[in-house]
Amino acid sequence: MARHPIEAKTLETATETDMQFRKSVSSNPGSFGQTVKMFCINSINLIFPITLLKIAHTLITRNMKSVKLITLFCFIISALFTSEKTAAQNPENWTSKQLMQPAQLAEKITANKDIPVIFSVGPGATIPHSIDIGPGKEKENMDKLKKELSGLAVDTKVVVYCGCCPFEHCPNIRPAIDALKEMKFTNYQLLNLSHNLKTDWIDKGYPVSKQ
Repeated sequence: MARHPIEAKTLETATETDMQFRKSVSSNPGSFGQTVKMFCINSINLIFPITLLKIAHTLITRNMKSVKLITLFCFIISALFTSEKTAAQNPENWTSKQLMQPAQLAEKITANKDIPVIFSVGPGATIPHSIDIGPGKEKENMDKLKKELSGLAVDTKVVVYCGCCPFEHCPNIRPAIDALKEMKFTNYQLLNLSHNLKTDWIDKGYPVSKQ
């Protein structure tokens, strides 16, 4: 029995991905772990959308003409590709271990003890003891940051923050992290304002600078 066109495409994609995996392992056996990781990611990216389309096609061909159901599937597929595109355009250049929780910094500021060097690379220096660099997306502000960093030892405790918007959309934090990496700093953290400064800091009652 002939295969459904979408099912045939899924098998074709899986075969192609398997061949790429085998070729990568044979050519570079030392990077097996990274190869497996990339294989899994590629399999999800290539096969999962096709599977969704097959499900949608099956529902429609069985005369399930619910507008809401079809709209839901369209939304899921659209969200999938939009999320993938956003992640590709704004990859994180920090690790989870390099995130400092707001409560932890607030405690240090309140106790006035063991306070790191704090740089604001967002709209303003709302957090006490912050050095106002200005939006990190501007080259002149990153030059200012580098000038400030040049006077510090590379193992200085440094915290940077923005808080203008969620991390995936923020244009300011990535250039700041890149600057720290470029200058070989080893003890820096990003303040975990994953939503924004108001939600993750001000609304929680943490210290703010006097205007």
